[in-house]
Amino acid sequence: MTMQHAPAPPAPRAFGAPTGLGPDGLLLGLAPALTAQGIDRSPRFFSGFATEPLVLARGLLALADITATRYFQYVPTTMRDPVLTANGDRLRAECFSACNSVYARLDLLGAGFDGGDIAHGTTNVDLGQQSRAVLSGVRRAELLHLDVGSGGAVLATPSAQAAERPVNMPDRWVRAFGNVAELHARMAPLATLNAQEARAFVSAVPPATASGRTAWLAPTASGVRIASRPTTGAIAVPGLHRLSAAKRLLPHLRGATVYGSPHAETGAVAVVLELPHARLTLGLTAEASRGHSGEGALLAALAGDDVVADAEVVSALLAFEPVLDADRLAHAAGITRARADGAIAVLAASGRVGWDLADDAHFHRELPDDPARIERDGPRLAAARALVAAGRVAPGPGAERSGEPRSWVVRGGEPAAPASDSLVRVGDDGQLVCGCAWGLRHGAGRGPCKHALAVEIVRARASQHTGPRTPTPKEQA
Repeated sequence: MTMQHAPAPPAPRAFGAPTGLGPDGLLLGLAPALTAQGIDRSPRFFSGFATEPLVLARGLLALADITATRYFQYVPTTMRDPVLTANGDRLRAECFSACNSVYARLDLLGAGFDGGDIAHGTTNVDLGQQSRAVLSGVRRAELLHLDVGSGGAVLATPSAQAAERPVNMPDRWVRAFGNVAELHARMAPLATLNAQEARAFVSAVPPATASGRTAWLAPTASGVRIASRPTTGAIAVPGLHRLSAAKRLLPHLRGATVYGSPHAETGAVAVVLELPHARLTLGLTAEASRGHSGEGALLAALAGDDVVADAEVVSALLAFEPVLDADRLAHAAGITRARADGAIAVLAASGRVGWDLADDAHFHRELPDDPARIERDGPRLAAARALVAAGRVAPGPGAERSGEPRSWVVRGGEPAAPASDSLVRVGDDGQLVCGCAWGLRHGAGRGPCKHALAVEIVRARASQHTGPRTPTPKEQA
């Protein structure tokens, strides 16, 4: 699959955000836009016609299906409110399933619109029954007009129209956006399917009401097939029924790419479906019973002492770029690339940065800035910092006199047994492994435990005084 990196967006650009926390979640609105003529306090994302009206209509309906469904112990809900972000060269519509185990993003590329310029900003609208009726009635040769602005979104055909106002976004979506960015950034392409293979794959997906058992995407002489047990070269897809909403787009599929960890037999996966002038990304947690908001994928990246201060500097440089250049941001902020990566992780934890698998890069979306969110949403990180402040992390037995220790003892780490010690060691893959109850139960699948995070903080501080540490085998690879 060809990856295209778009240039930095021109003016106008958005800055700040008149948003806040409401009783039911985050209140999103468009920021004032800075233009050549001055500040526009009522900016408009886009106003124009879709060149592929059925792709736009069915893509938005697929998102509405996903956000209204609990895939674990199937229950339909009335929630249908994607987050819309304009990045200058594309519109992005994002949502999570009601159970939070499915992430969905519809990227509507510039070529998919006729007339009108795509501006920059973020808002959240509800795709209610009226909008769904308009979208469901779209025909192939029928005009579909989309207007997105500070007042919400308007969908119109020659015979019908629906207007939706901005609505509250669930607060847990911010945590989930951050974890998705980190999970997807670690993934690699596992399989690329042509149009025929992609259609066969999506056609075989069971309905949303099916069970959440793992299935395997297995290669065959004629393409791929879905198997109920692992075979040589097969890719595990947990809770395959969670891809069922993609069936709305079957006639338009031009290909697909399956992403996941190349070193794990099971785990989180993502599927990017190629459409005419659009892409649909579906991300699945490792189990249908697990939500993205509880994955803890970003915790290790947030352990540094300077990440919050660095994030404040980097955030001022963001301008709704569809593709973030981390090296450019590091240079502009006057920090190292490693510190820039940590700053981007903080911004991801606030939902202000996402990850695009097709572009293999971060992108900017603007959500409310809440500096206290990292501590509030990361109790393990707060507990780890408390352990370090209390001086409870020390090199383990047999630590070498020179070089970095291969194990550490974290004293008094368990609330149920204050006098107990936890041993944290460097595993064969270079990752920290802890013998506490959390580490034994979850491994690295739900993010590091507080003991491993405490060791990570100590290692980071030591490297600042002694220079860069020796790369782990995984980092060297």
